[in-house]
Amino acid sequence: MTSKIDTTCKIFYFQDYKSSPDPIFEISAECLQPSPVPIIIDNGSFQTRAGWACKGDELGAPRLLFKSVAARSRGAARSETQIGNDISNLEPVRWLLKSQFDRNVVVNFEIQELMFDYIFSHLGVVNEGSVEHPIVLTEAPCNPLHSRQMMSELLFECYRVPHVSYGIDGLYSLYYNNTLSDLTPLHTGIVLSSGYHCSHILPVINGRLDAANCKRVNVGGSQAASYLQRLLQLKYPGHLAAVTLSRMEELLHEHSYTATDYHQELEKWRSVEFYEQEVHRMQLPFSAKGLGGVVSVEERQERRTQQLRRLQEINARRREEKLQQDQERLDKLLTVQELLEDGYLEQFHKNLVQLNMDSAEELQSYINKLSLVVEQGRQRLLQASEMEQPMDEGDGVTEMDPDFSEENTETEKPVQPVFNMAEYHQLFVGTERLRVSEILFQPSLIGEDQMGMMETLQYVLARYTPEQQEALARNVFLTGGNLQYPGMKERIERELLAMRPFQSHFQLIPQFLVVLLGIGGASTYLFRLANGPHVNWNKKNNPEPWNQLEPTYQYKVQYCLHSSTL
Repeated sequence: MTSKIDTTCKIFYFQDYKSSPDPIFEISAECLQPSPVPIIIDNGSFQTRAGWACKGDELGAPRLLFKSVAARSRGAARSETQIGNDISNLEPVRWLLKSQFDRNVVVNFEIQELMFDYIFSHLGVVNEGSVEHPIVLTEAPCNPLHSRQMMSELLFECYRVPHVSYGIDGLYSLYYNNTLSDLTPLHTGIVLSSGYHCSHILPVINGRLDAANCKRVNVGGSQAASYLQRLLQLKYPGHLAAVTLSRMEELLHEHSYTATDYHQELEKWRSVEFYEQEVHRMQLPFSAKGLGGVVSVEERQERRTQQLRRLQEINARRREEKLQQDQERLDKLLTVQELLEDGYLEQFHKNLVQLNMDSAEELQSYINKLSLVVEQGRQRLLQASEMEQPMDEGDGVTEMDPDFSEENTETEKPVQPVFNMAEYHQLFVGTERLRVSEILFQPSLIGEDQMGMMETLQYVLARYTPEQQEALARNVFLTGGNLQYPGMKERIERELLAMRPFQSHFQLIPQFLVVLLGIGGASTYLFRLANGPHVNWNKKNNPEPWNQLEPTYQYKVQYCLHSSTL
């Protein structure tokens, strides 16, 4: 990410990544001969990855990588649906986005069918009516039987695939990671997997997944992004529209970290020096047209002169109106006094009562005061009319100080503060950088009434014997995009040190190549297993095999990584 760094702050810019449509690949001859090569689909709730189970860097890497979302307007045709990378910017159509997942379980099979159509067409599988390649598909740990049945029915009935094999991406990642790092085969260990919607603790005993003790924590990357968005929208209510989920995901991936000691790290942020050094200023896009240009000194002086002239005109108009009112009242009082002089006593006393006066002396006193006010008002109007223009501020100073010059005025003028539009459109991301990843350990921060990931791990370990606990703790594997924050490994090590007995041993296995692990593990697993566990489709002998599978059979055959294959 490009950035500007100076002595006081770090300014970063949002990339606002735009996706481009995926190309349509032509199927290679290596994928057809001597037999159709399996298609591996990592069906993730955040991203979908698809490729061929072939050796080599070009064919072995995922050919397709796109977000697991589809957008279709109400009433639009099926062919008008946009999927994955066809949507260059998610924010304008976010209200139209649909996913096949509820949490991490596939429930919307209409969207899932659209995903399969997109994958097969872009991989170059153009056989009408059927897909001749076996399918290796990832699914959630302890996937409900109904979801498995509906997925098998979709693949067998709609696409007529010959074989289907299901697996857990976390176990594939574990297998492939051990292959890359040349580690000894892992027979017993525990996998901590955190994805987009939830996190899992997966214990592996003697090469088999212990499904009975698998646990799920309903906290993942989507909750972290929503939490960060809520924090920044409360902090900057003037930029609600600019604080989008896509930008929050970018902040999560590139600017967040995990604190080894959460409360101690928050205390560090109280220091002004630490804050200025660690805060990230995120520059929002803005337009300088709203500034209206820079106003020069002459223009400001001209505007001030016009305002003074306008105020003088308003005051003069008010004086004229006041003088006119006083003159009319004076004329009325003089008319009443003339009635007394002419001898009309009855009319005089009647008008005197209307004026709320008691005697002729009071009337005469009021006439004298009002006459003085009218005379003073006329003199003010006369003086104002003689002044053709207001006296400039510099004129009076020149008369009093002969040493005053224009050079002095230029040097002594105070600097006018200028509104910084760029700084106004900056988000100061401070403690939010560590608060979002903390929800994995404290879900109560976002209102989730459940245990954190490490508390759940402690609960899972407590279900085994001390010998099994020791074996599990010696091989703790971290996988998933939501566990790739800087400092996450150190935080989990600290939590394990506090959790395990004194002088007990544990080891964290780091994850390599986040994007390739799931699909690479599935491919490597197939090479080692040759004819791996799969569901055969034979419509004559077993027209609906997906309805005949028992849950116990599924978990033993589909989920387990046998010790002979590790």
